[in-house]
Amino acid sequence: MRKSVLSAALSAAFALPGIAAAQAPAPGPVTANVAVVSDYRFRGLSQTFQRPAVQGGFDYAHSSGLYLGNWNSNVSSVIYPNSNLEMDFYGGYKPTFGDITADIGFIWYVYPGSRATITNLQTGKVCGDCEIDNKEIYAGATWKWISAKLYWSIDDFFGIPDTKNSWYLDLSGNYDLGSGWGVVGHLGRQKVKDFGDASYSDWKLGVTKDLKGFVFGAAFVDTNAKDAAYQLSDARKTMNIGKSGVVLSVSRTF
Repeated sequence: MRKSVLSAALSAAFALPGIAAAQAPAPGPVTANVAVVSDYRFRGLSQTFQRPAVQGGFDYAHSSGLYLGNWNSNVSSVIYPNSNLEMDFYGGYKPTFGDITADIGFIWYVYPGSRATITNLQTGKVCGDCEIDNKEIYAGATWKWISAKLYWSIDDFFGIPDTKNSWYLDLSGNYDLGSGWGVVGHLGRQKVKDFGDASYSDWKLGVTKDLKGFVFGAAFVDTNAKDAAYQLSDARKTMNIGKSGVVLSVSRTF
């Protein structure tokens, strides 16, 4: 459904994490991370049309709290026409105050080669042959195992006209049960400015197990994303990319 090219652009916005998508910088000056997932979900929406993804990136973290990073994943060309790759570039500052770590920064989502005619179905404005990308600033804080972060788009949201100043609120928890086991939970809210049908909430509940540095995970992911904005088709099927599902993963940080 090419009317959903707009959704295509939108779904970009909704990975991790991922940040589905970009990873937070790990301790240490330079680290690398790699993962294999059964379905790449960003802010609850499948970025691979419910197919597997191979992901990885690099992070530099300075002792002052400054950091820079890059994260990458394959994506579906159904969602990002003419592109099968997502590249995220980010940087920021993470000062610590006792048990609280603040985080402010900038992230740029890039889909090399991706071009589409994108229509805002609410305002009727069209962007012809547009490159799909997104730029956001963010601010948040972590207290022990609970975190909150707000992302704010500083340009049209993934190329959709009239959507500058869209935002996403991420509330997450990652609790260590001991013996390598952990539980993860997440609630999110995506508000797309001047495009009500594209706004939605997402949630996740999962478990992780660390085995000699390899972290295995299983999580149930769901959203209330509307078909009007998030139903897409390929040669196999038509589906809402925000439909519920179980995501399996294995990752490692070096």
